[in-house]
Amino acid sequence: MRTISYIAVHCTASPQSWGVKELQKVFEQRGFLRPGYHYVITADGEVHLMQPEGLISNGVKGFNKETINVAYVGGIDAKGKGIDNRTDAQKVSMRKLLSELHTRYPHAKIQGHRDFSPDTNHNGVVDPWERIKECPCFDVIPEYADL
Repeated sequence: MRTISYIAVHCTASPQSWGVKELQKVFEQRGFLRPGYHYVITADGEVHLMQPEGLISNGVKGFNKETINVAYVGGIDAKGKGIDNRTDAQKVSMRKLLSELHTRYPHAKIQGHRDFSPDTNHNGVVDPWERIKECPCFDVIPEYADL
């Protein structure tokens, strides 16, 4: 079994109407042998296993070996701009899934993909201007600090 240090939350940066088939197609088109996420939550709140937790996914470059990657479908508006457009069902399912994962991996830090960006000013916080990505378009660390 892998040592899990992180549980990373992502958005798919896709239309909310997408499902697992559309996501899998994108990963294949990008040449990924494995999907970017272990779990994906569709707009209806359904949690889909894309691959077993024991396998490495392609979610956060440089951290995949020690990370479980979870995504919600969406994260962009009609113009492709990043936005927190999670449905209520996605929020409920995400909290439940993260709680279950954190129970299995109690030492893993729950954070967003954007929180892996370097802290270039060394103030202990990844400021908005330091983010390499906007994903997942909301502040994961404070939202799930109670888990």
